Amino acid sequence: MTDAAPDEVRITAEIERLKVEFPKTRELYREVCALLFFRFGVTPTANRLYQLVRRGSMGTPTAVLSEFWAELREKSRVRIEHADLPEELQGAAGELVAALWTRATAAAQASLEVLRGEVSEARREAEARVIALQNDLARTETALEQRTTALLAAQVRIHELEQAQAAGEATRVALEGQIAGLEQAGRDRDAALVQARADFAAELDKLRAGAELAQTRLQAAERRALLEIERERAANARLQRDLEAASKRATLAEETARTEMQALQGQLGDLRHQAGMLEGRLDALRTAHATQTEELETLRSKANAAAPAHVAPGARRTPRRAARATDSAAKPLRVMRKKPVKD
Repeated sequence: MTDAAPDEVRITAEIERLKVEFPKTRELYREVCALLFFRFGVTPTANRLYQLVRRGSMGTPTAVLSEFWAELREKSRVRIEHADLPEELQGAAGELVAALWTRATAAAQASLEVLRGEVSEARREAEARVIALQNDLARTETALEQRTTALLAAQVRIHELEQAQAAGEATRVALEGQIAGLEQAGRDRDAALVQARADFAAELDKLRAGAELAQTRLQAAERRALLEIERERAANARLQRDLEAASKRATLAEETARTEMQALQGQLGDLRHQAGMLEGRLDALRTAHATQTEELETLRSKANAAAPAHVAPGARRTPRRAARATDSAAKPLRVMRKKPVKD
């Protein structure tokens, strides 16, 4: 994964935001030039500007780009004006300060590129290790952009300090030049150059210290991200173990319920079989009872037909009692049916 693709995405997003803020075409092209050059370190061209903005004609980005370079060159010049300072001395001092500013800007830009390279390398390693924490890395990238903005602000402050110092040095050189002449003025310019180099070295040390602090904070963020990943992995492992234990318990309970259901179904089959046998015996008893009742009725008819008419009433009741006794003896016993067992 290279830095070009993320930079292109960020540049496109920033240009879309600028299109909303700056509806006028020329102002939009000027802001895009500043964005590419100062924030992303990309030298703008007319074709590049037109491909990104897609507004107006091809002459518009060319004209805006020319104005941008002219304004940038105008702002990069250092003008030292003093009432008692000769014109050639003013030009020499301005060129000296401009050269100092150019060298300081180039050195700071190189240091910034090295810092960006180190930060980008650390970011790529962090993305390779922790893909799941992209939000944290995005916040870290935002912090790095803030550091870059602070670095640019520091460069602007250095430029202001150098301008103020150059003005003071120019005033001092002018006064000493009136007294000691051009030779003394040359020595004073050399001393001013040494002082400017010392100041630039001090500021460069501060920038390096800031870069090391940013690297340390990035490493701390990586360590926190790794700790979060380890905790998430441990939690996932515990959840997996709990899930496996719950699955085993559910399987065991299912097997136990299946065994109990099979046993109850066997008992239900036995009870149904016994009920069928009892129903058969009951039907047989009912059939025997009906046969006995028919035989008894036949005997009663025969007895009534064979009995003499002069038999006393008390004597004729005897066969009825005997018939009741016989009827009671022939009545089958009631079979108690078992209640079915509930499943």
